[in-house]
Amino acid sequence: MAPSPGGRDPTWGPAIGTLVFVLVVPGTVVGIVPFLLSRWVVALPFFGWELLRWLGVGLIAGAAPIFLDFVVRFAREGRGTPAPIAPTRHLVVHGSFRYVRNPGYIAVVSLLVGQGLLFGSAAIILYASLVALVFDLFVLAYEEPTLRRQFGKEYEDYCRAVPRWIPRLRPGQVDAQ
Repeated sequence: MAPSPGGRDPTWGPAIGTLVFVLVVPGTVVGIVPFLLSRWVVALPFFGWELLRWLGVGLIAGAAPIFLDFVVRFAREGRGTPAPIAPTRHLVVHGSFRYVRNPGYIAVVSLLVGQGLLFGSAAIILYASLVALVFDLFVLAYEEPTLRRQFGKEYEDYCRAVPRWIPRLRPGQVDAQ
């Protein structure tokens, strides 16, 4: 990525903003709250099935790189942050965004469910359900209307090519501008 005319790399501001946002918001949602709910004490697995604990480990291992891809793409491709107060300047449509429109939210819920299964914590599973509901309401009431206003036809085409919540098995064909 070429530096701006002033010699500064245009991704530094979004990268720093994204880092601060991730430490504060997802850091609280995925780290602090689950710790307060469970103290990260490993309890008996649900239904006595050790396999569920391993499913939790798998969810965490699978969701972590998707979340990392999500935050890096917001800064590098979108030139903004996941925070509504400093949104992206470009629609992010590559990487995991080619399979599903909300990979960051899906990764966060998967990290929570994974912790719930790993620690055998019904409280974290219930919390994950509440977080998923809040994400859905936020996407429908604020995020999608905002993106439609900001990106117009580009976002409409993206919505037709890529589903909101259930990932495609093959990436959607999206033309980025």
